[in-house]
Amino acid sequence: MPSLPEPIRNLIFAFERLPGIGPKTASRLAFYLLRAPEEIAQNLANALNALKTATALCQVCFNITLVDQPVCDICTDPRRDEGLLCVVEEPLDVLVIEQTGGFSGRYHVLHGVLSPIEGIGPEDLKIQPLIERVKSGKIREIILATNPSMEGDATALYLHQQLAGSGVRITRLARGLPVGGDLEYADQNTLLRALAGRQDMS
Repeated sequence: MPSLPEPIRNLIFAFERLPGIGPKTASRLAFYLLRAPEEIAQNLANALNALKTATALCQVCFNITLVDQPVCDICTDPRRDEGLLCVVEEPLDVLVIEQTGGFSGRYHVLHGVLSPIEGIGPEDLKIQPLIERVKSGKIREIILATNPSMEGDATALYLHQQLAGSGVRITRLARGLPVGGDLEYADQNTLLRALAGRQDMS
């Protein structure tokens, strides 16, 4: 990189470490902030600072909440079905499911998936607290909503094994053909999963 003042180099390097940001985009962002009004840069700095100082994990489901609110809004909402629990990998997954408006239960966020290659085992995830929640006897169904990847499937299988004797119904998100998609464009795995997950037309 050509010789640049250290503050600009540091900002470009910081942006490059973010997912999906390459060197060119990082440079454009840095130089945009350099030219932008002071207010924009200050608002960004304040938002980044608050992201770390004003947020925490919910003590029940491990979703994101405020520091002074130990239990999140979803867990304290009496309208939510306490017996229906959706297990997801990350807090962003909660947001995605909530945006559908079709789920009225509660959540449990694992904060990752099992990945022996990366050295992530069960003790690195929020699995033990999930088992403890099931032992409370209030949950009747667990929806395993991990991603349809090798790691996501392995995590779902592990959770199923751990919870198999609990008497709780354990389900997995259905997978198959997207609405509006053509069979000719579907890959083999998607077709196989669609066939395996077929439903009665009733």
